Amino acid sequence: MEMVIPYSRKVIVACVSSALIISVMTPRIGLALPVLASVFCFGLIYTIFLFKDPAVGLYTTLAFCFLMPMLGRELNGVPFGIGVEVLLIGTWIAVLFNHHLYDWSVLRVDLVAWTAGWFIISVLEVFNPAGASVMGWIQEIRNSALHAMLLIPLALLILQQKKASSVNCILWICLAVSVLAAVNGYRQLKILTPGEQIFLQEMASTHLIWGKLRVFSFYTDAGQFGASQAHILLVAVLLALGPFKWWVRGLCLVGAVSLLVGMMISGTRGAFFVLFFGAFFSLILFKNFKALLLGGLAMMLLVGFLKFTTIGNGNYEIARLRTALDPQDASLNLRFINQRKLADYLKTRPFGGGLGVIGVWGHEYNSDKYLSTIEPDSYWVKVWAMYGIVGFTIWFCMMMYLFGKCGGIIWKIRNPKLKIKLVALTAGAFGVFIASYGNEVINRVPSSLVVYVSLALIYLGPAFDRQVNRMNSLSNPS
Repeated sequence: MEMVIPYSRKVIVACVSSALIISVMTPRIGLALPVLASVFCFGLIYTIFLFKDPAVGLYTTLAFCFLMPMLGRELNGVPFGIGVEVLLIGTWIAVLFNHHLYDWSVLRVDLVAWTAGWFIISVLEVFNPAGASVMGWIQEIRNSALHAMLLIPLALLILQQKKASSVNCILWICLAVSVLAAVNGYRQLKILTPGEQIFLQEMASTHLIWGKLRVFSFYTDAGQFGASQAHILLVAVLLALGPFKWWVRGLCLVGAVSLLVGMMISGTRGAFFVLFFGAFFSLILFKNFKALLLGGLAMMLLVGFLKFTTIGNGNYEIARLRTALDPQDASLNLRFINQRKLADYLKTRPFGGGLGVIGVWGHEYNSDKYLSTIEPDSYWVKVWAMYGIVGFTIWFCMMMYLFGKCGGIIWKIRNPKLKIKLVALTAGAFGVFIASYGNEVINRVPSSLVVYVSLALIYLGPAFDRQVNRMNSLSNPS
């Protein structure tokens, strides 16, 4: 490392100077060369910062996963989809280059064991006797298992080395980019970019409901946008209630209002369940049973308002949210019909039909398979279809175990500021997990990566707690 640092400033200056010179010459030499040169210079500068501090790679990946779908729409033909893997692998290389700086024993936890076990199961699915396409398996395993396998150990190593301050960095990145997405979503109501217009032409049946646009902002679709906004909204509200400085709570409150608007204009019914179950779980984590009772009563009143009244039906967002509780809703009944079809088909297939056999990759690579003709409309259902009842049982038990373990960790945290941050991350992740019964939320960016990083931070919570308490005792000796 000592060989790299002394020359880094010179290289950066040289790259910036070259980019400026090339930009001046652009009218004479055309646009292609300056663009390539600028990308090369930026990549070189980024690589220098990455190898000096691999945390740059982790933070960049987290921010990039919010923006990736938008970049893919607007710059059609550029394979931004592999950007997450490229950034994560590049960060791993930087970590290995600086291996002596990290405490590798931090990986000896059951979170890594569960992640590795699920990855191995996913790899073995390529041999599934149902005979699904290998290309579909390659595409599906990225979101289903590879991202977690790359990100969770990486986050444990880097964030443990960064200490307790890393929690703040992750929270501010998620809040800042999510608020930016909400603002962009409001802009989308008024003006559409060329890439958004093309997307809307292809997805009009699901994104124009009752003549109203379901806003999708930076994200893959409105469902992902709404669920992600609800996820970070819950985090922001909990932080606004925490024992922080007034301006921190004020910023979180302003962010929460922006995210609430973003969630509502998405027209996503699943976002309601992110908030409902996430808030419920947060009260359990606080062990505040009085608040749990009052919160439960408030949620029952809200459900009753939506289910048994027609007040506010003139408002599109309220009317759309109300359909989530309508047992006669056509979309809901279609899901039940599809699930009955899957149950009949999977009775004799305990290991499912294989990865990539259902959903988007099923249409593209497995159109000859029966499962590709059924829409999962749920990540829980998708896991069931791909891995079978055996795989689904393992996955569901793994997730419930991890959330239970996170709750046990949080109950032992003594520092109140750290505790509420970890509660916010856990509650948000749990809300996303439950909402994934209705939509494919937890296996798509950015929600998937935020959940993985959240789990890593919670597992590091006891070490952070000891560090913070030690610092407090040194600054305030009794």
